[in-house]
Amino acid sequence: MTGPGKRACIIGWPVAHSRSPLIHGHWLEKYGIDGSYVKRPVQPEDAVAFLRGMRAEGLAGCNVTIPHKETAFAVADEKKPAARAMGAANTLWYEGDRLVAENTDGIGFMNDLVANYPRFNAKGSAVALLGAGGAARAIIHAFLEAGAQEIRVFNRTRARADAVAGHFGARVKPYDWSDRMDRSCDASILVNATSLGMKGGAALDMPLEQLDRACIVADLVYVPLVTPLVAAARERGLSAMDGLGMLLHQAVPGFAKWFGVTPEVTPELRALIVADIEGR
Repeated sequence: MTGPGKRACIIGWPVAHSRSPLIHGHWLEKYGIDGSYVKRPVQPEDAVAFLRGMRAEGLAGCNVTIPHKETAFAVADEKKPAARAMGAANTLWYEGDRLVAENTDGIGFMNDLVANYPRFNAKGSAVALLGAGGAARAIIHAFLEAGAQEIRVFNRTRARADAVAGHFGARVKPYDWSDRMDRSCDASILVNATSLGMKGGAALDMPLEQLDRACIVADLVYVPLVTPLVAAARERGLSAMDGLGMLLHQAVPGFAKWFGVTPEVTPELRALIVADIEGR
């Protein structure tokens, strides 16, 4: 037993869609931990008060989803490098009386990438990245830390790509959306960090015939699990990964901080979340 009765939660507005309680609940049961993890809907105007009152409420910390990630970052006493790189936090915990902010999306993606493709070496690689929002920033930071040579950012609004490149420096190159084919020919990995291709949303138009046969295609979208991009990549014989692994792996650091056990991402856990996705 680790405990007694340690408590954590996820906050957002809305938050009903979150699968984090399923993930953490699975681990709590698997490791026999006396604890709980629940959804807490928090309106934007109440977010600061909630975060500042977590300790008094007996919470060990929380996950944070939209629209509270920037607020969580601002409120924290200590900001880890990935959170600073993004100006946003998705995971909070206490060290003594200090509230610590981290963003685990990037490391979650990289750990999933290594789990799926252990021979992939980010060092010196060229990365083609679709999108320039929060998820894209997480991917950029992770690849820069891993030693990527160049990250090419393609965004439908060029100014956003320029802003991201300006934030991260010379190894990040902004391009027009129309350049995405010509400039991805020699990429080691192509990452969709937009919401395009998500169930019920607009489609992603990304031809793949120009990609090197060794290029990995990664889609951060995980509803549906097999997006049109992932399906097209597999049809061309390319290695492709969905976004669910990133969701599972990004949850690991928070659980370890709150409950004192570093959990494993297993096929059993993945199957649990897949069943939930397919059941909704």
